[in-house]
This record gives sequence, structure tokens and C-alpha cells, in this order.
Amino acid sequence: MSQTAGRLRQVDGEDGRGRDGDMTDDGELLARRFEDSRARLGGVALRMLGSSAEAEDAVQEAWLRLTRADSATIDNLEGWLTTVVSRVCLDMLRSRGSRREEPLAEHHDPADSTDPAREAELADAVGPALLVVLESLQPAERLAFVLHDLFAVPFDEIAVIVGRTPAAARQLASRARRRVRGSAGIEDPGEARRRAVVDAFLAASRDGDFQGLLDLLDPDAVIRADGAAVAMGAAEILRGAAAVAETFAGRAQGARFALVDGMPGAVWSKGGVPRVVFAFTVEEGRVTGIDLISDADTIGALEFEFL
Repeated sequence: MSQTAGRLRQVDGEDGRGRDGDMTDDGELLARRFEDSRARLGGVALRMLGSSAEAEDAVQEAWLRLTRADSATIDNLEGWLTTVVSRVCLDMLRSRGSRREEPLAEHHDPADSTDPAREAELADAVGPALLVVLESLQPAERLAFVLHDLFAVPFDEIAVIVGRTPAAARQLASRARRRVRGSAGIEDPGEARRRAVVDAFLAASRDGDFQGLLDLLDPDAVIRADGAAVAMGAAEILRGAAAVAETFAGRAQGARFALVDGMPGAVWSKGGVPRVVFAFTVEEGRVTGIDLISDADTIGALEFEFL
């Protein structure tokens, strides 16, 4: 019998249990599915909070919320649980004061084996020294970094959790990533490659080289525009390499290559003031996403280094 199911039998007549304290078949199935996700949820919570006791509390709170929810309406249980645990952790980070965190290196986390290989070095570096850096991050930055860089959660999902746009969520993770790498002394071997891909993409755009753009784009590449960019005439979202290439072919004439919060991108300015930021996501040598950012407040919070 699962650990969760055992706990549930201590409470009579609630959340899918019969009057005699036994769980219904549906309750048993839900408990087993939750237990299947427990290691990953614990890994997220442990890296967010730095305390095994608090991490367990966050995971257990997710279970309690699940028992109160209509599970039949949840299409993606793992995604739902990750969102709940992340929000619980975010609330805990925002509400607590300065405190000492337990070194993550002391804990064995089964979720480590599922981390993306490209982030393995960062995952291995999450130890006592790095926790000091994570503690200095804003809660939303910490959440974005942990979820995306260590657990490969897409920025679309992170944006919902932190209540921001995908582009803003991406920038939160970018700022956190720079501070984490700087503190841990980790050099990113893919940085030069990403810069080269974005530089080549901008050159192909200016030259109207449609095929060149296609060669640099992932087949499922997507453009996302924030509300301000949409108001300027951009489509809110475009999917597919052909659509992205058609949008950029012969354009980007006035866009300057720049590091945007440390990540390769481009900036279009008017009167010396940045008006549109192109934030690129590059994976395995191809552009997978471009965020068009025109919101003045968002742009004002970004850091630019023109190269």
C-alpha cells in the first residue's frame, strides 16, 4: 500500500474514501498516480525551498489540494501537480524571512536521473554554496530557473504559475541563470554556438534569405508576441518554420544583435530607445522560439549588451 494511501486511511469519510475508512478504487488509483509523481515533485520543492521538511510539507499540501479537486477535470495530472507544488513553494518563499537552508547535496533525489543532459552540470552544482545564490534571487526568478533549467518545464507553463508572459518568464530564468553560473564558476559551452546561430539568423533575415532562415529554424519554431507588440501589428503567435521564416525574410534591417539579460537576441530602437526586443531560444543549433517584447516596463527591466 502506498504511503499516501496509508495517510488517507487516517481520515474517515472524505476525499474518495468509504465510510469504513477504505479508499474507493478511484481513490486508490489517484493515490498511486500521485506516488508515481512524488519523487519529481519532491525534487522541485527541495530545490525551491532548500529544506527537506518544507519540501515534504509542500508535496503533502499538493496531495491535499488534489483530494479536494475534481480529478476528472484534470487532463494532465503531472503538470497540474507540478503547478500546485510550484505555487505552494512560491508562496512559502515570499512569506518566509531570511533563514538558513539545508544543503541539497545531503539529500539523494531520485528526480536527478530525469534532468535534461544539457543541464546536468547545473543540477550537479546545486549544493550549499549555490543555495546561497538561489536564496538571493527573487522568488519568481528562483522558480523560473528551477523549473526550466533543472526540470525542463516550458516557459508557457511557468508563465501561468508566476502570472507573467512567457517572454517575461524566460527573462526571469535568464537573469537567475547568469547569477547561478557566475557563482558556481560554470561556463556554458553552448553560448558561443547560440550566439552564432542568432547572428546568422539576423544576417539571413536582412538578406531576405528564406532558405537560410529555414535551415536555422526548428520545424516547430514559434513566434510569440506580447500585448504591446500585438498592438503594433504583430501576430500574437505564429507556428512553424515556414511561417517564422516568411515573417523575418527581408526584415530585421534595424535590429541590432545584443545580449538580452545575457542571452543572444536583438533589439530594435527608435531615437535611441529600445522599442522591440527579440528574445531567441536556441536548442541543438536551431532557433525554436522568438519572443517579441514591446511592453515598456518589461523592456525597462532587461539588461542589454550590444555586440
